Amino acid sequence: MKITPGNLLQHELIGLKINVDESSNSTVRGLAGTVVDETRNMLVIENEHKKEKSVAKAGNRFIFELDGGEVHVRVKGDRLVSRPEDRIKK
Repeated sequence: MKITPGNLLQHELIGLKINVDESSNSTVRGLAGTVVDETRNMLVIENEHKKEKSVAKAGNRFIFELDGGEVHVRVKGDRLVSRPEDRIKK
């Protein structure tokens, strides 16, 4: 099934391009890369220099790129907080 803005929360996030749009933590604001791992409360983002950074889901807002960068979807991280396997079932 194709990932769309309407069903993004029910899909696997690993492999998607992401940008941290808003964060109270200035060190992760603007961070861009690819989601390489996900836990209940964290996303692990790998940047273009192959460095990984763990970012809390709660309290942040993310922009996901879909369709090769053609579609940008803003998601409040609070909506992502749950185990990936449980979020996909919802």
